[in-house]
Amino acid sequence: MGQRTSALAWGLAALAWLAGLALLQHSGRLPGESALAGLVIATGLLAWRQWHRPHWLGLLLLALVGSMAWGSWRAEQRLAEHLPPAWEGRDVWLQGEVKSLPQSLQGQSGVPGWRFRFGVEQAWDAAGRLLDVIPGELLLSQYAQGGASLTNWRAGQRWKLLVRLRRPHALINPLAGDYELWLLEQGIRATGVLRPAPPQPLAASPWPQIDGLRQDLREAIQKRISGPGDAALLSALSLGDQQAIGRSDWALYRDTGVAHLVAISGMHVTMLAWAAQGLVGRLWRRSARACLRWPAPLAARWAGVAVALAYALFAGWGVPAQRTVWMLASLAALQSAGLRWPWPLQLLAAAWLVTVVDPWAVAQAGFWLSFIAVGLLMAGGSASPQGWRQHLWAGLRAQWIATLGLAPLSLLFFQQLSVVGLVANLLAIPLVSLLITPLALAGSLLPGLWPLAAWCCQGLRAYLQWLQAWSAAVWWLPVAPLWAQALGLVGGGLLVLPLPWRLRLLGLPLALALLWPAASRPLRGSFELLAPDVGQGMAVLIRTERHALLFDSGPQWGPDSDAGQRVLLPLLRGLGEARLDELLLSHRDTDHVGGAASVLAGLPARRLRSSLEDGHPLLQDQAAIRCLAGQRWQWDGVSFEVLHPQAADYRGGAKSNALSCVLRVVDASGRSALLTGDIEAAQEQALLAAGELQPTTVLLAPHHGSKSSSTTAFISAVQPRFVLIQAGDRNRFGHPALEVLARYQAAGAEALASPACGAVLWRSEEVRPHCQRDLARRYWHDAVRLAPLQGEAVGPEAAEAGG
Repeated sequence: MGQRTSALAWGLAALAWLAGLALLQHSGRLPGESALAGLVIATGLLAWRQWHRPHWLGLLLLALVGSMAWGSWRAEQRLAEHLPPAWEGRDVWLQGEVKSLPQSLQGQSGVPGWRFRFGVEQAWDAAGRLLDVIPGELLLSQYAQGGASLTNWRAGQRWKLLVRLRRPHALINPLAGDYELWLLEQGIRATGVLRPAPPQPLAASPWPQIDGLRQDLREAIQKRISGPGDAALLSALSLGDQQAIGRSDWALYRDTGVAHLVAISGMHVTMLAWAAQGLVGRLWRRSARACLRWPAPLAARWAGVAVALAYALFAGWGVPAQRTVWMLASLAALQSAGLRWPWPLQLLAAAWLVTVVDPWAVAQAGFWLSFIAVGLLMAGGSASPQGWRQHLWAGLRAQWIATLGLAPLSLLFFQQLSVVGLVANLLAIPLVSLLITPLALAGSLLPGLWPLAAWCCQGLRAYLQWLQAWSAAVWWLPVAPLWAQALGLVGGGLLVLPLPWRLRLLGLPLALALLWPAASRPLRGSFELLAPDVGQGMAVLIRTERHALLFDSGPQWGPDSDAGQRVLLPLLRGLGEARLDELLLSHRDTDHVGGAASVLAGLPARRLRSSLEDGHPLLQDQAAIRCLAGQRWQWDGVSFEVLHPQAADYRGGAKSNALSCVLRVVDASGRSALLTGDIEAAQEQALLAAGELQPTTVLLAPHHGSKSSSTTAFISAVQPRFVLIQAGDRNRFGHPALEVLARYQAAGAEALASPACGAVLWRSEEVRPHCQRDLARRYWHDAVRLAPLQGEAVGPEAAEAGG
């Protein structure tokens, strides 16, 4: 093969490697032992043939098969270290070391707590028998419940702890991140909650700990900087500790398109490496002896890699920083070896190295954003600028290329585009990367620099708040079909690549399908029911041809975290809903209204219907009406009717569950759904006595399947074909109760519970609902709960959305 053909073949081989890994990470199951053995043998045979008779097609097959064999083997190794189902929800004693910076958190009702990674050295059961089935890396939480005080955890300390463990299990929703994948990539194979037994300190490790130094510096920043937002930003930029950044600040950074700077991102590490490379190169050239020993470009190149490595280690060695270090190291190695590869081949070689180390990177948006950003800058590069004007123009041009070129990817991954992102990043990138971050890092030696860095943070925040206040600062778009996504990516590339303008302008019509997608909606006379996975709570979205109703809004997990913010708003925006025609809140319990404030703040609602008492905070500034039996309306050929409560129920001082709004939805063909809130046996009997109950296709189980509801008479009257049970995985209430499941089974109803099903989607013209865990099943998803629900009674309750 000639040199040009060889470069093309190697480039195609690298793409085949990435394609093989991408196919594997989108698979619902790994190859079995025989299939994996076949992949390994095929890889060996292809490698032998390629060595003796090189051919570009053989190289492609070798890369494709080899990547799947490598990724499967790595996945098998990672999944082999798991918590057996028999040990889930049982107390065990652990001895080990705190392996990360403890992160402060708040649980339900604002209960304070800590979360940290824990490396297990030994484990025992309650009888003192040694266990060898506990994974070596855990994510543990401690909450100050029952008046107990929190432990002062420090990275590097060794402890003996009593812990209740659970397998990785997260909420699974359309258009949402995958927390189970994040845990797998991090090597965390179980999570746990500390039990009310005093932790026992052990002798500390004799070796110095980077995380211990990071924790000391975090506390020093917090003492020196009075503003919590400034201290949190400095800790995030210098130490990789983003947990202290508040919800409003995160919203500010996302809306203005600078969130990538707050995380220890590839751009961050790369710009610091480039700055170090330029500085070392200038200083190195001043010494003739140094240049004779090592050429200045070589020394500067590896100095940049060393600075990137040191920064990534100091910032917690997170996965995005790791990917960037490997990319920079591979590019430096290629250049140092004198290989004159074209830039696409250099970039693909770096991507190959990154995915050898981390095969799960191809399933993360950050991987593609980082490499495509670097590729666009390489493709659009020009001669070295001379003078400050050319440097300024080169910086503006690079920012324009990155912002425009990555816009299709941002829409593809996040369904949003910051319209002010270009203007925000023009100031934020140099300010954060070249001033605030170096000052924050230098403050570890000269703490007097931290106030100066905090002053810069205040100026940056004021600038971003000014931009955020612009009308239409953020552009939300529904998910486009695959063909539109592909055309949009090609169009974005054409617009920024150094091509003739006639070709560039072709990118505009190609991008239109991605920029103005036609959102999929139900046909007239039918409706779509989507029950998101919100854990221990309730939320159901009903969509017709031109209308949308949200029944309840899920739980609140903490002061800064709720189902509205984490699940419902991204879902509604991804579906193309610009507003709600109605938000119906069945009753005041926080597992039903916990996300309402976030939903109303992010998406306008034309009407709020509820059983909330007058003066409730959620009713302020809303067009609110009270739920009353007999209310009826019709949207797009679909009928809606409120069955409960009666006007007398409001005067009788009933408890909140008894006031739950009950809504029946019927399409033009008579197929129906019944949404029941938390009604109990007495309310079910009242509905029976009033003759309001009719056979229904899909029933939302009353009170999450509690023993207090779903009486035999109620089930007989409703005759559901499918019953949806929204409940938290291993929740402390024991929902759904075994006897309730038995009643539905005896009535011939198929139970679909969110721990086993994830989100549930039913289109009224279709025969049966669909489970999101089936539609988007991945091999790392918790397989135990994919079996029929067993009705586990008690266990630790998830405090967050997990993703």
